[in-house]
Amino acid sequence: MNQIEKLAIIQEDGWLDPYFQDVYDRFQRYEKARKEIEDAEGSLLNFARAHNYYGIHFSEERNGWIYREWAPNAHDLFLIGDFNGWDRTAHKLERNNNGDWELFLPYEEYKHSFIHASKVKVHVHGANGSNDRIPAYIRRVIQDPHTHDFSGQIWAPQEQFEWTDKSFDLTEAFTQPIIYECHVGMAQEHEGVGTYREFADKILPRIKEGGYNTIQMMAVQEHPYYGSFGYHVSNFFAPSSRFGTPEELKYLVNKAHNMGIAVIMDIVHSHAVKNLAEGLNEFDGTDYQYFHAGGRGYHEGWDSKLFDYGKWEVKKFLLSNVRYWLEEFNFDGYRFDGVTSMLYFHHGHTSFDHYDKYFKEGVDWDAVTYLQLANEVLHQFKKNAISIAEDVSGLPGLCRRPEEGGVGFDFRLGMGIPDYWIKILKHKSDEEWDINEMWGVLSNRRYKEKTIAYAESHDQALVGDKTIAFWLMDKEMYYHMHVNDQNMVIDRGIALHKMLRLITISLGGEGYLNFIGNEFGHPEWVDFPREGNNWSHRYARRQWSLADNKDLKYQYMWNWDKAMISVIKENNILASGGANEIKMDTTNKVIIFERNNIIFIFNFSPGNSIFGYKFWAPEKGNYRIILNSDRKEFGGFDRVDDSIDYPTDENQNVSLYLTNRTAIAMKKQ
Repeated sequence: MNQIEKLAIIQEDGWLDPYFQDVYDRFQRYEKARKEIEDAEGSLLNFARAHNYYGIHFSEERNGWIYREWAPNAHDLFLIGDFNGWDRTAHKLERNNNGDWELFLPYEEYKHSFIHASKVKVHVHGANGSNDRIPAYIRRVIQDPHTHDFSGQIWAPQEQFEWTDKSFDLTEAFTQPIIYECHVGMAQEHEGVGTYREFADKILPRIKEGGYNTIQMMAVQEHPYYGSFGYHVSNFFAPSSRFGTPEELKYLVNKAHNMGIAVIMDIVHSHAVKNLAEGLNEFDGTDYQYFHAGGRGYHEGWDSKLFDYGKWEVKKFLLSNVRYWLEEFNFDGYRFDGVTSMLYFHHGHTSFDHYDKYFKEGVDWDAVTYLQLANEVLHQFKKNAISIAEDVSGLPGLCRRPEEGGVGFDFRLGMGIPDYWIKILKHKSDEEWDINEMWGVLSNRRYKEKTIAYAESHDQALVGDKTIAFWLMDKEMYYHMHVNDQNMVIDRGIALHKMLRLITISLGGEGYLNFIGNEFGHPEWVDFPREGNNWSHRYARRQWSLADNKDLKYQYMWNWDKAMISVIKENNILASGGANEIKMDTTNKVIIFERNNIIFIFNFSPGNSIFGYKFWAPEKGNYRIILNSDRKEFGGFDRVDDSIDYPTDENQNVSLYLTNRTAIAMKKQ
């Protein structure tokens, strides 16, 4: 058997037969790149240690500070900062034997000036003139509240953070991730920027109570514009200082681990902010140091710069960044932002209607190889680390290991699911909902490639769009959410909010994601402070008091979310194989399926409540309702009796009162 035939995805997917050479070439490029790295650096993980060489470090051996920078086309570099009165000529770097720039500051001479928390920059002479820049590998960046200028900061606290999370086990989160997507800055109720410590102390307990086993943190890497949601990164090795210190971020991660919660972060390697003052753009005076030159290096849609993934030093920078957050902050994996944009020169602005689009037309093979290497670094460094691809293209093999012919991710985001929900909520009446179409959207995924299903993420919560709760209930949420206020719009909205979430988590994938606050139907969009809203934080916060208020109906959706996740976790639904269809009743809009011995029943009918509704059960015996969206505590009407057993009859059918807009889960006793 030749090597091509050994690649698993070729054996398992007949559609790939015409592309066997393309898949094999993808694998060969990865093997070649990896071998080049291993031959030069000994191992892939050793290659991914540039953060321990470049930047500013204290050398015990030389008893002093060393600053190194890769800037191949710069004319001169000078370290400037508080320590030398910002003198742009006093501390010149020299080219070392590797072609990098280097400066040594003896401890005895600088022990009183080059100190913890002092500010630094590097003054670069290049083809684009002379500019004050922030060192590329800097680990701490702060903004002056008055001038708004960003500076690097020496970060060398006397006391090292003490981790107490050695016993944390990633197995559960890796096996069936139930993810709480969150943003530290907007996580508090007060109108301001929340902190790492506030999040750890006030929000993590809520997430734990909700049953989530993973948090996905947005906006961790430093970014100059708060309103970018963290997606215009300037300083890749610096945790955002607007939320607190590096030690406070470690405190958050450590506390999450001690609560049994994994912590993954949005890692942005798909592009970088174009700013010269804060970022990497034209660092050495050229536009092609870290990024592609000219138009290829610019993303018009995002107004940002695009990395040259084929360049040795760029791969070293980014792969070291992958290792760094795992090594320094004990993160448990990544959600890779903008993977579709990385994979294709057109950045995904096409319809993926033919396999040629994956292998023949406009594929950035350097980016594919980089992602394979990044996933290998991640999985080599930490057992059961989680990697998730934000991809809309459906690239075959994206979530298979390179040696199987894939790219190496563990999960892809099921981005078509929220798009589908919004589409039918926006354009179709309840009577027009097609349950067969619904089943197709939620169950259609690639063989052996795992999906994170979600009804909505931050994308659907942003200003200009609406959350599912707002699509369902709109302005009525402002006037009719009191528990004693009867309102048909609110009743419908809460019922469908619960149903869409349960069918998404139970049918849509092998993992699940929810955006912070949406579990209880947070009523407002997310809009960060900006000139257009007079720099207000009103919509960049979460109103937890709504869910906590027993006089309001938000509690019903919060109660449901907790109960739903408990059933999913206890019965290992996400870790099991796919669902098995039992019944599709288009007349009554009923979907019934079984997954890991739990029967899920959905009646999407606006008005049909059926006494003695019969369906076939996979096994004979007595069945008990373990989850029922029509219960009063979930905002329902208690029309279905949960206290009794439901036995199969002589034909192995179960019969129950199936009420309209109700979701039920049953289990054999």
